[in-house]
Amino acid sequence: MWLFAGGGESEIDGLVPFLRKHFPHCHFERITPARIKRGPKPGKKIDAPGQTGKSFASQIKYRLNIALRSGSCDLILVLDDLDCKDADKQKEMFSEAIDSVGKAARIKRFIAFAAPELESWIIADWENTFAPDIDFRKFHEGLRHKLSQKYNVPFDNPESFSEYDQNKKSCKEKLSQVIIDAVYSESLRLEKPLKHYSKKYHTPKLVQRIVPSKVAQKCPFFRELYNCLNKFCKDI
Repeated sequence: MWLFAGGGESEIDGLVPFLRKHFPHCHFERITPARIKRGPKPGKKIDAPGQTGKSFASQIKYRLNIALRSGSCDLILVLDDLDCKDADKQKEMFSEAIDSVGKAARIKRFIAFAAPELESWIIADWENTFAPDIDFRKFHEGLRHKLSQKYNVPFDNPESFSEYDQNKKSCKEKLSQVIIDAVYSESLRLEKPLKHYSKKYHTPKLVQRIVPSKVAQKCPFFRELYNCLNKFCKDI
């Protein structure tokens, strides 16, 4: 299975280990994001990590062309942050990107979303992520209360957090930034130098701790991905 994942460090460091752990009968070959060596040559921006949306669709075409020169796969898995965009339109955009690469048009594909971003997964399974983590367990109850009451994070349906902002072309509020702000706010309230939340460090670590079946109960987009991989990897 070829994996095309939009985004940056959290996807690189957390997503693939998570998939390999919970779907061991599938072989996941990460095509994107790609780490770039220092001093990339001019014109290689399309191959840089951190792409999402339209730039990610362009990257898929670029990397897919390269991958198909030396082989093929049973399934193309695309995963991107939805960022409060219209899911149907985003699926159509990524599907068209795949179809534009001649040999790829006949390959099965599944287009999935982390809505609005990967942090919704760790919010959904709080008891296995924030609650026991050494950096947050001493104040996780207060943190959860603040996220719910002050920042309006819906714990029963975290994928519904925020709304699309036409000017930003993404969510009005970023879930990852809200978590960062809430942790800092708790530090001020408790008058203690608490560990700050890092998207680069904490998100990949906590994603690997989630129990997929629990997240699937609260996150419809995640449930689609979970059901797809359960079926595909079982049938191999």
